[in-house]
Amino acid sequence: MLLAFAHVEPQSRYDVADVATTARREGEAWRLDGSKGVVLHGDCADQILVTARVSGERRDQDGIGLFLVNANAEGVSRRGYPTQDGLRAAEVELTGVRVGPDGVLGVPGRSLPSIERAVEEALAALCAEGVGIMASMHELTLDYLKTRKQFGRAIGDFQVLQHRAADMYIALEQARSMAMFATMMAAEPDPAERRPAIAAAKVQIGRSRRKIGQEAIQLHGGIGMTTEYKVGHLLKRMTMIDVLFGDADMHLAELARMGGLFGSRAV
Repeated sequence: MLLAFAHVEPQSRYDVADVATTARREGEAWRLDGSKGVVLHGDCADQILVTARVSGERRDQDGIGLFLVNANAEGVSRRGYPTQDGLRAAEVELTGVRVGPDGVLGVPGRSLPSIERAVEEALAALCAEGVGIMASMHELTLDYLKTRKQFGRAIGDFQVLQHRAADMYIALEQARSMAMFATMMAAEPDPAERRPAIAAAKVQIGRSRRKIGQEAIQLHGGIGMTTEYKVGHLLKRMTMIDVLFGDADMHLAELARMGGLFGSRAV
């Protein structure tokens, strides 16, 4: 069985609590109406986990439910498309979709803490994936500097390019340290401790992604921008990782709101 998580909506941006899709009880069943955007692998999933509001206003913390919907159920329409990094996503429309009691996950209206926890664990996993991608970009760039020749010598012999490669390595190791920190903190039960750590890691991944990605393209020259070469595809994936569940700027603002990594723990 293939599952997809349908949570993001056209208006929600990075606000996890911003849910306009509605769920209304009809006897023992629920009726779902709304739109979900950029549902990763939504066009090939067998079942879709859908967040919907059972009560309250659009951005209220309470009132969000989680429902398991058959992707081929009546009232479900999907428009699939390729994403920038070569994966697949879909726009999902829900019109009068009926979900029985067995499709209700948890207590309706109290699902946001579970959703936030799942998103934060996903962010930790994305940070780890990002480190692997950036390490590959750095390795490819070093190999190119050692083999590409100009003026009768390998371009890696030029000190200015060595300095830029060293800066890439520093950015990589900063990202690696924060990804390891996020991995350790993902299991922390207290959200006041867990959230700042995850946010800080996502900020560093975003900053390192930009530094390493831009240097990898620049140091490769024209070949770095060709479709046939690996480094461009890696940069596209890193660009998508940066915006998944909030980009670096968003998480930096959220981290400041929480008082910093080691400041107050207000959430």
